[in-house]
Amino acid sequence: MGKLTYTAIMSLDGYVSDETGNFDWAAPDEEVHAFINDLERPVGTYLYGRRLYDVMLYWETADTGADASPVEVDYTRIWQAADKVVYSTTLEKVSSQRTRIERTFDADTVRRLKATADREISVGGAELAGQALEAGLVDECQFFVVPFVVGGGTRAFPTDTRLQLTLVDERRFRDGTVYLHYGVEVAPTAG
Repeated sequence: MGKLTYTAIMSLDGYVSDETGNFDWAAPDEEVHAFINDLERPVGTYLYGRRLYDVMLYWETADTGADASPVEVDYTRIWQAADKVVYSTTLEKVSSQRTRIERTFDADTVRRLKATADREISVGGAELAGQALEAGLVDECQFFVVPFVVGGGTRAFPTDTRLQLTLVDERRFRDGTVYLHYGVEVAPTAG
């Protein structure tokens, strides 16, 4: 059975992007990126919302750039090797290998995917992750909290989400980023 993990890079005040949709403040340095690569190696399937998929498309060809660092090339290969499911009502075709479109998020379909997966599953995009959390599908949360306050934007969690989390691991990085790994202990309830 595959474990479903929600992973996000967020500001200290809990946002994955600011009010203009910008998230350049969240770009990991080499140390953090290498750590992320090691976390992502076991992932066999990524579940993405449309906006995050559009951002992640960069990794389809990032290893071909002359200025790609070894850590970027490593991540590119990890990303390319995984299956991707994009949830979108408007996307007509995908631009990456090993990718398919689903028009709506169906909790039962994801439950079946988890039951048959031999590798881990990652959900990304705050809205999609919120749906997976609400359905009680998320087993773990991994957050990279960067030392930046943005004051508003897209929250990492929907405002009505309530979860019981248990700290599994933590790590501090030289750039001030803090990694927090939580187990999801109780199915979410509306607040």
